[in-house]
Amino acid sequence: MNADAIRIERPSTNSKLFAHTRWDVLPAAGGLFHLAYLFGLYFLFPRAPLWVMLILGFVYSLMVNANINGVGHNFIHNPFFRSKLLNRLFGITQSMACCFSQTMYDAVHMQHHKGNSDRQDQNRETIDWLSIYRHGHEGEVENPWSYVFLSFFRDDVGAIRKELRKRNNDDLFWGNFELAAFATTLLVMAIIVPANPIHFINWRFVLFFLPFWYLGHCFSYLNGYYRHYGANPDKPIAWGVSSYGKIYNWLFFYNGYHADRKASARSSARTCSASSIPICRNGVNGIARR
Repeated sequence: MNADAIRIERPSTNSKLFAHTRWDVLPAAGGLFHLAYLFGLYFLFPRAPLWVMLILGFVYSLMVNANINGVGHNFIHNPFFRSKLLNRLFGITQSMACCFSQTMYDAVHMQHHKGNSDRQDQNRETIDWLSIYRHGHEGEVENPWSYVFLSFFRDDVGAIRKELRKRNNDDLFWGNFELAAFATTLLVMAIIVPANPIHFINWRFVLFFLPFWYLGHCFSYLNGYYRHYGANPDKPIAWGVSSYGKIYNWLFFYNGYHADRKASARSSARTCSASSIPICRNGVNGIARR
């Protein structure tokens, strides 16, 4: 690929709070709003009619998708804050809002960049745990229905922890802490009914919330599927698929520039610009677009 085909401009800032750009206040605020929205669902549930809660629950599912693929993805590649502690605390809020571990998501996503939705090898394995070819047959991609609705149950927490342990830092501790944080949050919500007077065993809220939590992650897998469907895992220039629609990129904090980032970063996962959106000029020939 021509070295001049892509020129990346990375914003810099003298902010004492933000590490890359003051614009990161927007995805950071979006992540915190998502957490506040979750608590809002919890407190509103005993007071609002079911039809209202069903609409709000569906919106929560959409927000899980936007958070994981927008805020969370940007945060992996370019942690928003200069302070390591603030980044850890924000990771906890992300974990509680989406009901997963942001640090473990980091490990899964870095594994994704190592394989870039690669095809199965001779042992029917893929480097990328999220590869759309991982559970396919005869070298073809998996059916989107099974990928979207079964991937939620396929995460191998043991393999993720093993990968975090290799980093020889405190990521494994924080990954486990984030799991405990969101599990504790759900447990409290399942036990305490925030009514007047307060009473206990909030089983109705649990039955309401769990399907929307699952649906939100299904939406995220649907997003990931079509970020790679139609791409060519054998050609680095076409590892992903991009979407340039303004509304999509505004809602997902420019996650649509997916193939462009991979083409610019090539095999170096940590150099991908996500929080600091790359400005690609002169085009990238051969990138699959949607």
